[in-house]
Amino acid sequence: QVQLVESGGGLVQPGGSLRLSCAASGNIFSINVMGWYRQVPGKERELVARILSAGITNYADSVTGRFTISKDNFKNTLYLQMNSLKPEDTAVYYCNIVTSYRNYWGQGAQVTVSS
Repeated sequence: QVQLVESGGGLVQPGGSLRLSCAASGNIFSINVMGWYRQVPGKERELVARILSAGITNYADSVTGRFTISKDNFKNTLYLQMNSLKPEDTAVYYCNIVTSYRNYWGQGAQVTVSS
């Protein structure tokens, strides 16, 4: 059974940094996309960053230049380095893996940016 477990969320002051991790367990085949989404109450889940199977990365305009997505294939872990955090980055962040067969989601990690 495939599981995605996020960690690294928390409370940080504006301008600070956090690194989210998403550890994948189980057999995952034919990965097409790995990414991070975020959601705030009352709004739809939005794409933050993703890595395509060819290694191409995409970022939301609001995080470009501040966030970096990366992965460690040996550890089966996806990362999101978040720098220069702003209060509007406050959200629950979800790890997502899309394969040729299924769409997997993590349980979410709360990120709160506040002074």
